Amino acid sequence: MTNRQITLTALPQGALGPQHFELGEAPMPEPGEGDVLLRTILMSIDAANRSWMQGATYRDAVQAGDAMPTYAICEVINSRSPRLKAGDIVAAESIWADHVVRPAHKVQKLPPVRPLTHLLSVYGIAGKTAFHGLLQIGKPLAGETIVVSAAAGSVGGYVGQIGKALGCRVVGIAGGAEKCSFVRDELGFDDCVDYRAGGLFKALRAACPDGVDVYFDNVGGAVLETVLGLMNERGRIACCGAISQYDTETPTGPRNLPGVVVVKRLRMEGFIVMDFARDDAKATRALQAWVQAGQIKVFEDVVDGLENAPSALIGLLNGDNKGKRMVRVGPDPQ
Repeated sequence: MTNRQITLTALPQGALGPQHFELGEAPMPEPGEGDVLLRTILMSIDAANRSWMQGATYRDAVQAGDAMPTYAICEVINSRSPRLKAGDIVAAESIWADHVVRPAHKVQKLPPVRPLTHLLSVYGIAGKTAFHGLLQIGKPLAGETIVVSAAAGSVGGYVGQIGKALGCRVVGIAGGAEKCSFVRDELGFDDCVDYRAGGLFKALRAACPDGVDVYFDNVGGAVLETVLGLMNERGRIACCGAISQYDTETPTGPRNLPGVVVVKRLRMEGFIVMDFARDDAKATRALQAWVQAGQIKVFEDVVDGLENAPSALIGLLNGDNKGKRMVRVGPDPQ
């Protein structure tokens, strides 16, 4: 019996393309003592996948010839550990494949949440990243103004909705009139600025007449530079990602650092979601309460088929998604 998996055939020089991936077959993995054999149900597609190809980050770099790593929701098919049994639903650091073997102590048994897609979106990486980054670093107060880049994306959409639930004015930044309408009309932001339309500084200044107190940055580059110029004194910037810089050989950074940080006494901090794992239960309770109250709407972008994972990632980097993007590899258990 064989196992489909996708490998990175070459490190991209410039934009990522389908030619950098190959779908092949490998032997079905066999669990050893203490291991579990997992069937992949859903794989998370994130901009960070691209950054891993540029060198070591908070994890080892992905090299040519490696199976593409991912975070996945899986079903335990065969367990050789007392920690887990067949049929358990778990989260695991995995690869783009139908089946994987992992040490049982390195996977996390998940609660009985349905649909399972919510465990990758609002109650998973996306929702928890939004919650922790906004509350732990942004520390917004009711009445303050929050700006969120990549506002139609998996994290940005939740940041804005949480901000509204906390009583803040929320302004998004997104690419294109359609996405801006989605952010305003569906996600409930107070306003949204199209960075592709030109005149970003002027448009943001009009949308934020009282300045910006909290900026949740998902893109870096020129957008970050622009928002820094509009920050109020003692403002806070949560640096979550830099998607504008991942798919290029000529990254650019804000030219107004560190000057604007010093003059305005800004606090600027980078983070990854695992930094706040100790507070995950708190985040889940709050997110569930907001969802049940209708203050958070869940939007998901599910692409079917393992073979479509490369195009799903390439599309994400081009801004094609609305909400959390993931790939469905297999069906939910009955």
